[in-house]
Amino acid sequence: MLAFDPPEPLGEISVSFWIPTAVLAVALVIKLPGILRMWRDPLLRAVGGLLLFACAVFVFAAPRTVAWTNRVTGVPNISAPWVYSLLTALCASWLLLITAWRNGRSDAARTRRTTRWVVSVYAGVVVALWVLFALADVPVERLRDLDTYYATTPFMREEILLYLVAHTVACSITARLIWNWKRTDGLDAWLRWGLRLLGVGYATNLCFDAAKLTAVVARWTGHDLDWLSTNVAPAGACVSASLVAAGFIVPHVGQYLHERWHVRLRHRALRPLYQLMRTVTGEREPFAPHAPAELRLIRRETFIRDALLQLSRHLDEDLRTRAYDAALALGCAPGRARALAAAVTLLEAAGGERPARDRAAGSPSGPDTAYLLREIQAVSQALRHHDEITAVRARAAAPAESVPAHE
Repeated sequence: MLAFDPPEPLGEISVSFWIPTAVLAVALVIKLPGILRMWRDPLLRAVGGLLLFACAVFVFAAPRTVAWTNRVTGVPNISAPWVYSLLTALCASWLLLITAWRNGRSDAARTRRTTRWVVSVYAGVVVALWVLFALADVPVERLRDLDTYYATTPFMREEILLYLVAHTVACSITARLIWNWKRTDGLDAWLRWGLRLLGVGYATNLCFDAAKLTAVVARWTGHDLDWLSTNVAPAGACVSASLVAAGFIVPHVGQYLHERWHVRLRHRALRPLYQLMRTVTGEREPFAPHAPAELRLIRRETFIRDALLQLSRHLDEDLRTRAYDAALALGCAPGRARALAAAVTLLEAAGGERPARDRAAGSPSGPDTAYLLREIQAVSQALRHHDEITAVRARAAAPAESVPAHE
């Protein structure tokens, strides 16, 4: 039987059982809000079913749980068809997941046909498992080695072979489809890593099947390789379950952490421009240490844009044009030159060295703030490079004829 024989206990739960169960539970907790929120999505339902059945398999396959199930029902070894059924349902959920994942909504009719076929076949396997168990004579309770102990028992022999074949077929198909999908272009990096882990996880599951089948066939031929079933197979199942769970966790958590890190970088990159605007307004952005990173970024961006609008009437458009030409003359790319020119103009305006009426005279139509409001990140980054700003300011302040003209 699919049971886990721990070398050492950890309280009431074996180490080999606790690790994959914990990882699977974490994956289920991470995915559960989205599954409940979008229950009609077949992909999310398949993910939820897979993780739920995987957790159930490890819970009910533990030797202590096997003994408890047999004792509560009063039927020796009834835990065997129950665990086999959960494992078969897990196999079906693998195939349903990969079907919904690859086809999505682009081929709904094909997805429905495949779903009906998978559910029908694996539901038939579950029914057959219980019928074979009812016909078999298995009076001696076995907590860890049922598969090999009853490998030659009529009907139980067929039941063990049936669940192993169903598991092997599902693993092989799922692993093959995932590895083929992983090689397609245009996949997100985090999704690609998740698919790698899933592919390795399902491939590792085949080691479980190989060990179990080898031990069972050895019993048929009069040999004893039970250690493959009681020791090697459970270890492979634990590794496989952990990899599969990680395959679901990595894309979700990785993308989440990437987005949070990107938000924090943008918030930090705005610090030079924010500090400059504080000197202009004499105020500071609202401080909320426990606010989400996105909210802090929005508040900083709003504060900067509001301050820029206040400062806009003091901007010298003639200075910005000369600073732009100076930056180009110093070898800067056009985008970099615009950011440096805007930074020079802002520093000049924030210094308050010229009256507003003089600044407005240089631009009859008023200052152009569209670029400043749109490219605050680029301008803030330019403010970090004091040497470049000094060089541009010096060249822009030179006589007009000494500065090369650029279209």
